[in-house]
Amino acid sequence: MLEQSNELAAWDRDHFFHPSTHMGMHARGEMPNRVMAGGEGATIWDTNGKKSLDAFAGLYCVNVGYGRQKIADAIAEQARNLAYYHAYVGHGTEASIRLSKMIIDRAPKGMSRVYYGLSGSDANETNIKLIWYYNNVLGRPEKKKIISRWRGYHGSGVMTGSLTGLAGFHNAFDLPRAPILHTEAPYYYRREDRSLSEEQFAQYCADQLEKLIVAQGPETIAAFIGEPVLGTGGIVPPPKGYWGKIQAVLKKYDILLVADEVVTGFGRLSSMFGSDHYGIQPDLITIAKGLTSAYAPLSGVIVGDKVWKVLVEGSDKLGPIGHGWTYSAHPICAAAGVANLELIDELDLVKNAGETGAYFRKGLTDAVAGHKNVGDVRGEGMLAAVEFVEDKDDRKFFDAAKKIGPQVAAALATSGVIGRAMPQGDILGFAPPLCLTREEADTVVAKTVEAVKAVLG
Repeated sequence: MLEQSNELAAWDRDHFFHPSTHMGMHARGEMPNRVMAGGEGATIWDTNGKKSLDAFAGLYCVNVGYGRQKIADAIAEQARNLAYYHAYVGHGTEASIRLSKMIIDRAPKGMSRVYYGLSGSDANETNIKLIWYYNNVLGRPEKKKIISRWRGYHGSGVMTGSLTGLAGFHNAFDLPRAPILHTEAPYYYRREDRSLSEEQFAQYCADQLEKLIVAQGPETIAAFIGEPVLGTGGIVPPPKGYWGKIQAVLKKYDILLVADEVVTGFGRLSSMFGSDHYGIQPDLITIAKGLTSAYAPLSGVIVGDKVWKVLVEGSDKLGPIGHGWTYSAHPICAAAGVANLELIDELDLVKNAGETGAYFRKGLTDAVAGHKNVGDVRGEGMLAAVEFVEDKDDRKFFDAAKKIGPQVAAALATSGVIGRAMPQGDILGFAPPLCLTREEADTVVAKTVEAVKAVLG
């Protein structure tokens, strides 16, 4: 087994182009590569037999946990019966139709139809095209600009990478591209004016958004996109009152709202959708990760009634909509989605995300918040983050070159727990499977304490 593992590791370095990886260090063997082999519940193991408690659920996506036979069986049965047929010109399968009904039944009020893709990135590309199409049908060809937030994450394509507000996804890619704009991140801990309360900072964010809209011309602004909780930008819940104030501005200027629920959809915040959790009334919703718990690649755009009516009008005027993917509503992926949503209900995982998530965050706060280099412990549902600072009283951040966050994440991994060093700041992120137990939460907390001590004393 070890010989095979070493051979695979060599092939990996010689032939595999990994995403979000330091390419030179990987190819030269200056960073570890790990060949994964199996998993069960919240635990995974590699070809060397090393087990790890995966406290990030892959990439916030293995919501039901690893090794669920029900989903594997659904995938196998669909593959035997009908591995593929396209969804063009009104074609469907039982799995894709059933899944669509299940999604709309769970979605916030006012949602109408589901369009399928394979990743959150392509779903947001679809959103952009639908927003532009919508305004063209309404005779508003100048209303095309889309506002995102700094530190938001919405994908890594050309336009979705432009929506993303993180420098690492822009560097040397000639991004962001027009007509994408960015506004203030709702990141209370990093606010410039520390005298502001949460509600005052929420109002400041809304005011900044309105200033941008007015400066650009409301007649040119088509949509605003945001994650209910900032994910890759630092796992940052919004300040109190934020979403209500933002929606008031959008309604004032007739601007569509896209809720990017790739991370928060299907239970992670202890509500089926983050939109319901925060009182968001979106026109479009982006879904992916938790839709199949990553057992198969599947994403979607949930289209609200208001937008759907205009899309129908456009089709009546222009003919069939000129947008589609070969693998839209792929039946194997849809079958995985049906089984996954059934499991979420059967295992009561939305409730567990709330109860065990709260227990985990309290344990994490109690254990590390008092450390001299821990500036903030935050989260919501089954999401949590620890932010490290050089001086917590002055809120002085570490020099990025010291890589404090990555060091803590590496120390944690060595002890058998996987957290994520978030890409912009010294932030250790957690997004465990929704099936996490209290005992496993205790393990994550204990190992985090050890990792913090190992790096920061």
